[in-house]
Amino acid sequence: MGFEYNFKRGDSALIFVESGENKETWEFKRVKGESGRQWLDELRQEREHMDHICTLSAWTSWVTGAVLQRLLSTHSLYQRLKRKLIMGLLSRKVTCNSHGQDSSYFLGWQEYEKNPYHEVNNPQGIIQMGLAENQLSFDLPESWLAKNADAAGFKRDGQSILKELALFQDYHGLPAFKKALVDFMAEIRGNKVTFDPNHIVLTAGATSANETLMFCLAEQGDAFLLPTPYYPGFDRDLKWRTGVEIVPIQCTSSNRFQITAPALEEAYQQAQRKNLRVKGVLVTNPSNPLGTTMRRDELDLLINFITDKEIHLISDEIYSGTVFSSPGFVSIMEVLKDRSLEQTPVWERVHIVYSLSKDLGLPGFRVGAIYSNDPIVVAAATKMSSFGLVSSQTQYLLSAMLSDKKFTKEYMAKNHKRLQKQQSKLVSGLEKAGIGCLESNAGLFCWVDMRHLLSSNTFEAEMELWKRIVYDVKLNISPGSSCHCSEPGWFRVCFSNISEDTLKLAMQRLKSFVDSIAINDQSHQELKNSRKKFRTKWVFRLSFQSFHDREQDER
Repeated sequence: MGFEYNFKRGDSALIFVESGENKETWEFKRVKGESGRQWLDELRQEREHMDHICTLSAWTSWVTGAVLQRLLSTHSLYQRLKRKLIMGLLSRKVTCNSHGQDSSYFLGWQEYEKNPYHEVNNPQGIIQMGLAENQLSFDLPESWLAKNADAAGFKRDGQSILKELALFQDYHGLPAFKKALVDFMAEIRGNKVTFDPNHIVLTAGATSANETLMFCLAEQGDAFLLPTPYYPGFDRDLKWRTGVEIVPIQCTSSNRFQITAPALEEAYQQAQRKNLRVKGVLVTNPSNPLGTTMRRDELDLLINFITDKEIHLISDEIYSGTVFSSPGFVSIMEVLKDRSLEQTPVWERVHIVYSLSKDLGLPGFRVGAIYSNDPIVVAAATKMSSFGLVSSQTQYLLSAMLSDKKFTKEYMAKNHKRLQKQQSKLVSGLEKAGIGCLESNAGLFCWVDMRHLLSSNTFEAEMELWKRIVYDVKLNISPGSSCHCSEPGWFRVCFSNISEDTLKLAMQRLKSFVDSIAINDQSHQELKNSRKKFRTKWVFRLSFQSFHDREQDER
């Protein structure tokens, strides 16, 4: 059952269809002139492999049913949307689903926000383990601020500079902050490499940095290759506004999800088959969601690959300061210099993305950066940065903090110890629940293996398990499918955004859940064995009776 609204606009009609017994699925279809029926027939055929396909008016953007359900949640909103669609007042971006908001990665956050755990006010709520946020070391910058009144109060030598900071600043950024930032980047890398502040572009976080690089390096319809699994937000950051396509480099658990030459070449050829021009490769090192650092031979492989293909390499190194155990972190810039590639064309085709969101735990400050040896990219990205500047107040405060080498050294040492301790507690809790994970040495999360808990080796079974963990166990974790993992049953579990006590509770909940699955499986097996035993006895009796009857007949 369903109903349709037809809105005439020239020779076109916009059809809204509400279907499903609970009216949960909304579909928009466009028909035009005499070819409308044929168009709808083709659409129905496509639906065999595309879920909830919709199109708005004369647009060709695809939208999921969940998005439409929210858009049309109220009659007044529905009427406004209808009117604006007919008048052509809205762009396709308004309803374009490439933002990725309907990914289970974001849906888990939404469920958490409806029922957030609080040890006193809501002890039965959902525990947030899907957020890569470092809340373990806030006391360290707080202590620094208490000791540095000038920086905290926007003063210089005791005199207020609020007016100076509040007025318009050069969008190139404050020189003092850019110098402090590149020095901090070098410190994280053991001062094995240095960075020129003239080559850095400040952005409002790594999200802005990655998108800006897409605008600088690629055209709409071009492609970047990304190794799987990768950060779910890249579907938004790289694609939504730029129109750039992502082609996955399929990595597997057989070699700890490391990049191989055949996987790189296959991804490149796949893009070629789709008539996509490959403009580069983007990697996250240390990896999100794996929590591992890339080996030097992997980095060498990437440099050789982009040299051969004459394309770019973006190394997202926003977790470079979270490495808490060996092997250590190797920056792509270090490999370039070790191979003496400074005077070669590849030198200008390698770009680094950095941020203070993870290493200093300051995502709300929105401090990101692009580092490039290509002056043209630096100039273009600097112009684009005017759409997402870092505030002058933030730059002033952090320039003072990062210039304090005693503080940065102490912070990095203590933060590493805290991350390692919390990660160890997560791994231990998982082991008690009979769950393993990929051995990690960096990041704010673990890549957890729950393949043995799946009802079948499918992504549908993974989603079923994820829903049970979110709604029954009340833990928000990220399913591997949201990270485009090639194998079902892997999950990203964050550990640094919650307290030690909350982590302990989360592991207790998870263990109880796994134990209940084992009990149910055992009961099911016992019932199965009982039925089998009953059938065996019944067959034996039947056979014996048949033999006895034949014996009587023969007599």
